[in-house]
Amino acid sequence: SISEFIKFPPEENGKTFKENSLIKARNAYQKSGIASIADDSGLCVKALQGEPGIHSARWAGKNKNFYNAMKTIEKKLHEHSDKRACFICCLSLILSKEQEFTFQGRVNGKLTFPPRGKNGFGYDPIFIPKNKRVTFGEMKMNDKYKIDHRFKAFKKIKKFF
Repeated sequence: SISEFIKFPPEENGKTFKENSLIKARNAYQKSGIASIADDSGLCVKALQGEPGIHSARWAGKNKNFYNAMKTIEKKLHEHSDKRACFICCLSLILSKEQEFTFQGRVNGKLTFPPRGKNGFGYDPIFIPKNKRVTFGEMKMNDKYKIDHRFKAFKKIKKFF
């Protein structure tokens, strides 16, 4: 069962999305002995020098309270007019010890406050993708999945193979 492999997840101590996704994929490969895939993703805010970035989930705390995390971002951006942000996803695929691949997807956009919409998760209610008028939180899930950062990374895997 998958729970055997995720009971003790590895420490995500990388400095980039790529490093953290490789840490997780290598851990899964080592524990399972089969091809493994893992991702690391997050929200990067231009005016905050890319924060929360690889710490996106940590900003939500142990209880994963993204409402509080969104409030923190809103407070930090209070004096900034630049609301540009992006979501980044890095997928790492380990086929063997000699075959490691990484693929990155990115979606650019801007932040809006207060949060809008109840769909999605995490920071979706404050992120408006470029050339759109609604947040990820307001979009139907099928529409979001066609343009989001994970979809773009998976699309690169498909094209590669």
